[in-house]
Amino acid sequence: MGIQRQTAPVSERYGNVVPLVPRRHPEKPRIVRLSPELDGLELLYSNDRHPDKMFSIKILCWALRDDDSVVAIIPWLNAVIPCQELADPLNGRWEGYRLPDSAYMFEEAPQHKQDELRAAAAFFGRPCSNQPAAQEIPDTIGTHAVFSADGFHTISLLEVVSWRLSGNGTLSAMVIDDSAVGHTPILPGDPCLYAAQEHSDFRYFFQHQIANRIKERDPETLAAISVLASDDE
Repeated sequence: MGIQRQTAPVSERYGNVVPLVPRRHPEKPRIVRLSPELDGLELLYSNDRHPDKMFSIKILCWALRDDDSVVAIIPWLNAVIPCQELADPLNGRWEGYRLPDSAYMFEEAPQHKQDELRAAAAFFGRPCSNQPAAQEIPDTIGTHAVFSADGFHTISLLEVVSWRLSGNGTLSAMVIDDSAVGHTPILPGDPCLYAAQEHSDFRYFFQHQIANRIKERDPETLAAISVLASDDE
């Protein structure tokens, strides 16, 4: 038998008090420290179209948030998200993590990553919320940013060099402005880098497997891009 929660009328719970200021929804925890994923750990997700399958995607990094939680971070469609917020057009959802090329699954961030992030935050301190560049890590999973100015009739792909964490917890994908290149190699923090998400033509992120298929003009991939384009309109 289910348990029903009984709630008193507003007038009984608050008397004659009427709140003049709308209640604020709690803000999402702020990212304060990053650790790149260097061992190839993957995120697993499922969706409604293929209920008997799970799919994997490479984890970009692990993040310590100001509520002391540690989560995996991935570029997903047009955003950079914690794993638990994964959602795709087919009602995709996060299922856990796994070691590469194995059946070993787990749901909590690895202890060694938790220890690393908390120790680093204790050593370096936590960034101020107005700090423009608190940390910058290299991209290790071949992320590409997709740009289009004409509704996906033409697109350009730029490799993401690094990810810049600002003090307010925002993660920016840093790509190369060819006109500003002064020397090579181009490393994280180079002045020729700019944030992809701040460009008006930015559309999506893809990992290198999908980006390579786009470059090769794979029919199935281009068809999927066209679906995204229609959703974007």
